[in-house]
Amino acid sequence: MTSIIIITSLIVFFILFLNQKNFGQMPSGKRLADIQNSPNFRDKQFQNLSPTPSLTEGVSMSSVLIKFLFLKNKRSKPAGIFPSSKTNLLALNPNEDAIVWFGHSSYFLQVDGKKILVDPVFSGAASPIKATTRSFNGSDIYTTDEIPEIDYLFISHDHWDHLDYETVVKLKSKIKTIICGLGVAEHLELWGFDPSIIIEKDWYQTINLADGFVVNTTPARHFSGRGLKRNKSLWMSFALKTPSKNIFLGGDSGYDFHYKEIGDKFGPFDLAIMECGQYDQNWKYIHLLPEHMMPAAKELQAKAVMPVHWGKFALANHDWDEPITKIFEYAKAENLPLITPMIGEKVNLNERYNSVEWWKNID
Repeated sequence: MTSIIIITSLIVFFILFLNQKNFGQMPSGKRLADIQNSPNFRDKQFQNLSPTPSLTEGVSMSSVLIKFLFLKNKRSKPAGIFPSSKTNLLALNPNEDAIVWFGHSSYFLQVDGKKILVDPVFSGAASPIKATTRSFNGSDIYTTDEIPEIDYLFISHDHWDHLDYETVVKLKSKIKTIICGLGVAEHLELWGFDPSIIIEKDWYQTINLADGFVVNTTPARHFSGRGLKRNKSLWMSFALKTPSKNIFLGGDSGYDFHYKEIGDKFGPFDLAIMECGQYDQNWKYIHLLPEHMMPAAKELQAKAVMPVHWGKFALANHDWDEPITKIFEYAKAENLPLITPMIGEKVNLNERYNSVEWWKNID
């Protein structure tokens, strides 16, 4: 009898845990009907352009879990305080074109008078169980109070390290327009966002915004899901055309032919913001390996690259600085300009940027 009570209690707890508001909800009604009409939705879920197994051939889930749980890399997190250089975003010159990185895949752009925020995560964690994915010590230097009014919020997909419930709810009053993939708006509406400010699209659709801003939604090779069900909303990248610049917002993506396709359709790009960290050969199809970043950047026809998806969370087992160290060397060999700011450091997009290896000699 005792064991039955324990098992029943655990099941009830698990159900209640998954039904917390921060998990969002599955699309329904007209939104679900629209999703089901997408050419990228088949067999009851969104699909990548190429067949994309979660794990590399010959790799078992049990071996991956054993490595992740019991063979932890001691350098997956820095030992000391993560360095930063804080910019006052509320006092930024409105005529300045700039980018400020917040760590991982979160960053702020000010271009041609518009303020843009991408995948903001300021809660200090990247999962519903905060203790499992704490941010690096010193990497959380911004709060939502220090973010100005945002013209365009881009959400690349609904994973916890890109769509943070606590952050977006606190930013709600500051956001004018949200741009995301099909299905993501279901979460946002549950969290109290006005549906009229949300633009959700499929791949390869065009959004004409105000004052000469145009967004083309583009593919990525990844997956989605905040709970047990995967791929009910769409993961995205974006080609952002402003009056003076052409910028690729990469999201999460493994390497595939879509980079060349995007480059041919919408390139060349003045700047490509691309993931470079939290990868593993065991899941090489869904995250970009460092050796694939330069080929992808070339196919995008990128004039400069800013690596993101590193420097805040340890979601893979490599050294915390391995991604940026490798990318820095690859970019130097290819003579491709690399933008590598510290968290909070302002980069002027109209001036030449000289990369400094500030991450060296940090344990």
